[in-house]
Amino acid sequence: MYFLYILECQDKSLYTGITNNLERRFLEHKNKKGGHYTASYKARKIVYFERFQTKNKALKREAQVKALRRKNKLALIAGKA
Repeated sequence: MYFLYILECQDKSLYTGITNNLERRFLEHKNKKGGHYTASYKARKIVYFERFQTKNKALKREAQVKALRRKNKLALIAGKA
């Protein structure tokens, strides 16, 4: 199983990624081992996630979500998209 996730960072920015272990990946981000962006803009919390059976499906959805404007990501998080 794979997850698409959106993190909220301390500066209120949003970070989107995929993983096969959501809890581990979040801890990596919190400990500044999860990527350059979250090393600079500390990850605060997981605000959204979706489950996928394959990595390919998760990657496709990640590309879709990353292409969204911030207001559309916020609507997705709020369940209004």
